[in-house]
Amino acid sequence: MEYYRDEIMPGVYLSALRTDKFKTDALCIVLLSQLERSNAYMDSLVPSVLRRGTVRYPDMAAISRRLESLYGAAALPVPLRVGEIRVTGFYSTFPSGRFLPGGGGELEDAASLLGELLISPNTRGGLLLPEYVNSEKLKLAEKIRAAKNDREGFAAQRLIELMCSCEDLSAAVLSDPEEAESIHYTKLTRRYRELLAGSPVEVCYCGPEEYARVRDAVLDALFSLPRGELNYDIGTDVRMNAFEAQPRVFRETMDVEQGKLCMGWRLGECMEEPDPAALRVFNAVYGGTAASKLFREIREARSLCYYASSGIDDVKGLLYVASGIDRENFEPVVEGITAELGKTARGEISSDELETARRYCSSALRLVPDDPVELVMYYLKMNITGAELSPEELAAECEAVTAEKVARIASGTECDTIYFLSGEDGEAEET
Repeated sequence: MEYYRDEIMPGVYLSALRTDKFKTDALCIVLLSQLERSNAYMDSLVPSVLRRGTVRYPDMAAISRRLESLYGAAALPVPLRVGEIRVTGFYSTFPSGRFLPGGGGELEDAASLLGELLISPNTRGGLLLPEYVNSEKLKLAEKIRAAKNDREGFAAQRLIELMCSCEDLSAAVLSDPEEAESIHYTKLTRRYRELLAGSPVEVCYCGPEEYARVRDAVLDALFSLPRGELNYDIGTDVRMNAFEAQPRVFRETMDVEQGKLCMGWRLGECMEEPDPAALRVFNAVYGGTAASKLFREIREARSLCYYASSGIDDVKGLLYVASGIDRENFEPVVEGITAELGKTARGEISSDELETARRYCSSALRLVPDDPVELVMYYLKMNITGAELSPEELAAECEAVTAEKVARIASGTECDTIYFLSGEDGEAEET
């Protein structure tokens, strides 16, 4: 596979992965902006409104017909956030022209449609259509309300909201349906224009076409892209230490039969020079797999919870643990989760634990090159963070991670926040 990258317009960066491995090509065009509480709801709404119609394809039916004419191509919002950077745009998958009778213009057609979705929405008097905005904002509000029905997901969101309340990351959590419903189409239009004119643009392609052809197709698609004063001052603020000397504990009640415990740590000094391979393996050793310490010790050996698993944000520098527990087991589970992290920090990692974690991380990364969309999203994140390792290279580094590196990461963590969601007969309090 050949990799190319260049700035093809002011603030527009094109990455191309040239490979003839797939029968389907993938292309994405996105705007990059800072997560901000003041614009969070509008920024979340923009892609769904843009997807409703363009100047040339004024409604979703017309867009669907156009996609069908491209042999069943797809055009969807990009499902990605990188640390505290919001990614707004679309990706398309479409059949490679070499497998179609008389094929040849599929890349250009797909690029043109993505460009139209992003920069040529259906408007009236230069404003986004109020009927489209009103329809989509009600859907967003309903989605926010429905999120509470997923108690596990709700608890995880509340942990981020409370733990990072003074940080941009909290803007990734939308919890106020009334705020979504209050968005006016004129205000959303202004915000959309700000994003379009001031955001750096990332374009990523995966397929067999020559770089020059991809570049020309993208340039044609984005020729009318307005460029103002570009905001390059975007990024992720990594807090090394916990907010307070002791973990903050928040308790809330809701109609739940099974309590939801979420804990959050700051990863500490390892984020000064992050080692992405070691961070992945650390998480897999601690709680990221069914063979991890949390699952085996807290769930299987001691039967203190219904489930226990960890996740990691290797850009923001956070470690999360989620567990389903009975209320009376709150303190034993918190102590047990903390104790297993302490064991990891002391290097109490068996060779089987380490090898299982390394193999798990490596295998997941080696699957990325088997899917053009996964490849595009991987390289998109890589370019946003400034990383330089391909999936294969990162997989090889995972296979070489030592127990000492894992222990070093664990020893630098600081527990910041503990959140517990329990049944209505519990006592709601903030400690």
